[in-house]
Amino acid sequence: MAKTHISAANKPRAPRKAKTPLTTRENLSALIGTARKILRKDKGLNGDVDRLPLLTWVMFLKFLDDLEIVHEQEAELDGKRYQPIIEPPYRWRDWAAREDGITGDELLAFIGQEVAFRADGKIGKGLFAYLRGLAGDGEKGSQREVIANVFKGVQSRMVSGYLLRDIINKINDIHFYASEEIHTLSHLYESMLREMRDAAGDSGEFYTPRPVVRFMVRVTDPRLGETVLDPACGTGGFLVEAYDHIAPQVSTPDQRRSLQRDTLYGQEAKPLPYMLAQMNLLLHGLEAPQIAYGNTLDRRINEIGHSERVDVILTNPPFGGEEEVGIKANFPPNMQTAETALLFLQYIMRKLRVAGAPVPGGKPATRGGRAAVVVPNGTLFGDGISAVIKEEMLKEFNLHTIVRLPQGVFAPYTDIPANLLFFERCGPTDTIWYYELPLPEGRKKYSKTAPLQFEEFAPALTWWNNREEGPQAWKVDFAAKRAAAVEAAMPHWQRAEGERNAAIALGKPIRELEQAIQVAANGDKAGLQEQLRDLKTEQQTHEQTAKSAQAEGDALYWPIYNLDLKNPNAKVGLEYADPKDLIAAMRSHEAEVMRLLGEIEALVTEVET
Repeated sequence: MAKTHISAANKPRAPRKAKTPLTTRENLSALIGTARKILRKDKGLNGDVDRLPLLTWVMFLKFLDDLEIVHEQEAELDGKRYQPIIEPPYRWRDWAAREDGITGDELLAFIGQEVAFRADGKIGKGLFAYLRGLAGDGEKGSQREVIANVFKGVQSRMVSGYLLRDIINKINDIHFYASEEIHTLSHLYESMLREMRDAAGDSGEFYTPRPVVRFMVRVTDPRLGETVLDPACGTGGFLVEAYDHIAPQVSTPDQRRSLQRDTLYGQEAKPLPYMLAQMNLLLHGLEAPQIAYGNTLDRRINEIGHSERVDVILTNPPFGGEEEVGIKANFPPNMQTAETALLFLQYIMRKLRVAGAPVPGGKPATRGGRAAVVVPNGTLFGDGISAVIKEEMLKEFNLHTIVRLPQGVFAPYTDIPANLLFFERCGPTDTIWYYELPLPEGRKKYSKTAPLQFEEFAPALTWWNNREEGPQAWKVDFAAKRAAAVEAAMPHWQRAEGERNAAIALGKPIRELEQAIQVAANGDKAGLQEQLRDLKTEQQTHEQTAKSAQAEGDALYWPIYNLDLKNPNAKVGLEYADPKDLIAAMRSHEAEVMRLLGEIEALVTEVET
């Protein structure tokens, strides 16, 4: 039987495997990745600190246009006329949506110049100039004002309009009206913000590590119907987390409207984080973020009334900075300082709701406001004005918990150890609980490449509602500490008061003598002048004694406001030991070694004899 030969050309091919369709996340990740590769080619951009803000404002404009299209459709269905936020020809669909739209130098000119050729072929305002001018067309806090503030500090540093067109075409493929895409992009954006923090410069101050934010929000537990504020909101991390925490509590359209419009508030002074925050909140579902633009500390704190107070404050205010003289003047004379963190702490205390006080449009508050605030170690141990501020806090607020974070949590922005303060306007403080978050086994500190994970807060979350002292937790009876300090200091203060009164009492005879000397005959003046010298010497003695007695009392009282207390249950490592204790320990070990050598020497001598 003849064999049948099948040539290679006629050999049947195996059917091709169908390509697995990319997931939404893979699609968006690839799209954003390609856009970022394009940005790296432009010579005008210097690292992620320039690239990511550019990507943000491009996405912001596409997001707004998609949002407007949805609102236009909704208005049409309701038979209403829609008033656009951005007018033609400045909408994304007018100049950006077509792949073969304006490009090159024409695109750069349209975006960045005050006057330029527009996509409709006419001469008019450039895009940024138009957007910045929207502030005059909208009410305070309106979306138009928000857009104007966003673009107040935006500059396009790209030098290639062709590369910019490529970026625009990529972003045009994102559909911001699709909830799945927005949800996915919000997570991608969060990772981009982390990268921006890591891109050096001072951008790290805008971003608080998400595990810290989640923990603070979780234990503070903002509820639907409460107002939440971050007065130094940076990229909006606390507000995003608070929104995600409250959203599951919503069950009606009215509650959703309340969450969208009347719940979350923030303020940011710098244009870059202000823009990043707006985009961050939009991506997470907050359609009209209530973020004020400007320096929070511009406000005189004694002018803050009940109608402006809030239920919850969650924040990581900037620290290490210095404010100008005009800002310091907004605070009480005995609490004026250039240190930004201490000024924010005063502002936060003043902004918290007072129990029983009237609430706009509602019943009086049943509970005082509460706050969770990140502060550096310096705030805990600071004396002088810092101690005065803490005294007010501990008298008027219940500082119930201090969580001590390990070194490196905020790396690479700063290695300064930080703490989380939790306090409520229902003081005074009686007991302060401390919880020291431990480092993972074998680690000396956190870093950019090995950051803190939220799972490491699990023991602290378990402890929060069932508090017991242990290896990581201890409490301080501050009420007893304060009472003991006042009792010890009071005799000195009373003596100081008596001496001051004695000095003041001598003021009248001194003035009378000075007047008598002016009218006395020459022969009488010498005696009167000697009396005057004696009285002034006596007055100075009283004043000096008063000063010394006051200082003795203060030395017994003010140290109680050093809240930088070490964990009494922790094993003391050499790096935390007091140098004097180390030297003493070394000397005692040396003495022990010499004693043992002496005994050995005596034994050897005894054997030899």
